[in-house]
Amino acid sequence: MKHLLALLIPVFALFAFSANAQEQSPKPVKWQFSAEKKNSQEYVLHAKGTIEKDWLLFSTTMGDDDPNTRIVLDSSVAGNITGIQEAGKLNSRKEPLFDNLEIKYFEQEVELQATVKFSGDVPASVKGMVSYMALKGDEVAGPEEEAFKFNKDAGGNLVSVDAGLQESADNAQTLKRTAIDLQHPVKDCGGIGHEGSSKKSLWGLFILGVIGGFIALFTPCVFPMIPLTVSFFTKKSQDKKKGVMNAMIYGFFIFLIYVLLSLPFHFLDSLNPEILNNISTNIWLNLIFFVVFIVFAISFFGYFEISMPSSLANKVDAKTGVGGLVGIFFMALTLALVSFSCTGPILGSLLAGSLSTDGGAMQLSVGMAGFGFALALPFALFALFPGWLNSLPKSGGWLTSVKVVLGFLELAMAIKFLSNADLVKHWGILPREVFFAIWIIIGICIVLYLFGKIRFPHDSPIKKLSTARIVLALIFLAFTLYLVPGVTNTKYANRSLISGFPPPLSYSIYGDAAAKGVEADVVNDYEKALKLAKEQNKPILLDFTGWACVNCRKMEENVWTKDEVKVLIEENYILVSLYVDDRKVLPEDEQFLFTTSNGHKKKIITIGDKFATMQTETFANNSQPFYALISPDEQLLTRPVGYTPDAKVYADWLKCGLEAFKNKQ
Repeated sequence: MKHLLALLIPVFALFAFSANAQEQSPKPVKWQFSAEKKNSQEYVLHAKGTIEKDWLLFSTTMGDDDPNTRIVLDSSVAGNITGIQEAGKLNSRKEPLFDNLEIKYFEQEVELQATVKFSGDVPASVKGMVSYMALKGDEVAGPEEEAFKFNKDAGGNLVSVDAGLQESADNAQTLKRTAIDLQHPVKDCGGIGHEGSSKKSLWGLFILGVIGGFIALFTPCVFPMIPLTVSFFTKKSQDKKKGVMNAMIYGFFIFLIYVLLSLPFHFLDSLNPEILNNISTNIWLNLIFFVVFIVFAISFFGYFEISMPSSLANKVDAKTGVGGLVGIFFMALTLALVSFSCTGPILGSLLAGSLSTDGGAMQLSVGMAGFGFALALPFALFALFPGWLNSLPKSGGWLTSVKVVLGFLELAMAIKFLSNADLVKHWGILPREVFFAIWIIIGICIVLYLFGKIRFPHDSPIKKLSTARIVLALIFLAFTLYLVPGVTNTKYANRSLISGFPPPLSYSIYGDAAAKGVEADVVNDYEKALKLAKEQNKPILLDFTGWACVNCRKMEENVWTKDEVKVLIEENYILVSLYVDDRKVLPEDEQFLFTTSNGHKKKIITIGDKFATMQTETFANNSQPFYALISPDEQLLTRPVGYTPDAKVYADWLKCGLEAFKNKQ
């Protein structure tokens, strides 16, 4: 158990990369299908395969327990495959990868001819698939599946149609709105990052990272290392100046290591600008984080330890004796590894939280930079001013108390990840009031623990409550009381300090009677919004949002609810909210294959796929929230804006859009 979470970040990155690779990697064989009629009830289906360079396609003559290729009819087809012929050069050899099994395979191309005999009338549609495996060096692909579909024409012939998603010019136009000209809005106001909101967001994430780093400093894995490491550098060096310099370099390497951890996500972001949003709202990933944070919490409660594998830590530690910059780097890396049991949960929160905000990879780098900066700062400062070491509190039972409180906070974060999955899938298991109730219970537990009413393993008996402990308990008590109105159906249910963390006001046990803010005129139907705008002669407020988007909830609960903004939206605009993370599957006739502006083929399967692609293709932006003002004929009225926490600035932007609409008329 203790090593279960040791490689959380690399596994996370691998999961993300593999998810993206499914869309980007070409299959080893490309198939073309046709059919030949032999008599009224017997046909030959032809599957011509073009095999990619260096790949081997296994023959249909291979056994069922061996790597093979098969042609299978859909269960709805009343008929059987009576035989399969192979046209092409069949090769064979012993393959060490499969214990010297004699494999039979094709290279470059092959044609499979499957004879099908129908029992009764030939159906109007014949479906099936080719299931195959392929080999390239030590890489095995498959079983891959390639669907086929034949329709019966008037003459009784079977005509092949693509069983997969089709590219559709009509559907493509719904995503790339060519009438919207980003370069020439009617009025030049607004714009992403106006009034410094983007910079404020990055600075906010950096500060959150710094706070996380400072919290990590006061854990049992890190705090005792500060005086030991500083003393090591200052006393080992022959002159004080060199010792101080080494300690500062050590701090810099700590900062660098945590920044480097974010680099793989920049690579993922460059492959597909929507992938980080897809990761952060992925159902299974949020559920995995829910379980992971529960495990983290139990660990912090003292029931077991989570740490990096000792063999890895020992190997890195052995490099610290090299000396010079290399040795100092490995000393910093050793600290990062051995302190993982305390820093891992905090890093996990930062990782998941950053990817849930607009911008993804850059936000993660900024947050990690803040974390590394806070963790490194004491080593440099205490090396410069070693006398300060005497003022540090002694290590003791208070460090264990810090871990336990962090454990309760990890439980609260776990509920947030479960809520993300619930919102995206609309399960209804964590409505807003239930979320608040759980957080209130966690808050009560923290207060009882700090007052000594709850104890965990490794906790020492509390003979006397310290002032710091009482103050911290009162702070958590005040915060818990602040949460209580969140379970009510009153105007006080909107808890602005934590907007974005609980589900939206509309996701409530009170149903339609729930206290709500500004409600969208249209949800997930852009064409309907256009129609409504033309009927009422109003401009459209286009809201690209997400169920799991924290800043979206902050805007809806803290900005839209302000009287000036609320009146402007409700009386002057058609508000349409398009959820880019909605996993509800589109009707089959609305699913299609879309070629993005960078040439990638993307499957439009869900509502989220549709509107995330529409935002990226039309507005060259993939962050949420994202707001655009357009006329009923899709002319851009102002420059779009993103997260704008200043209600006055947002109201001015809405007014500018109204002026542009009136001028246009």
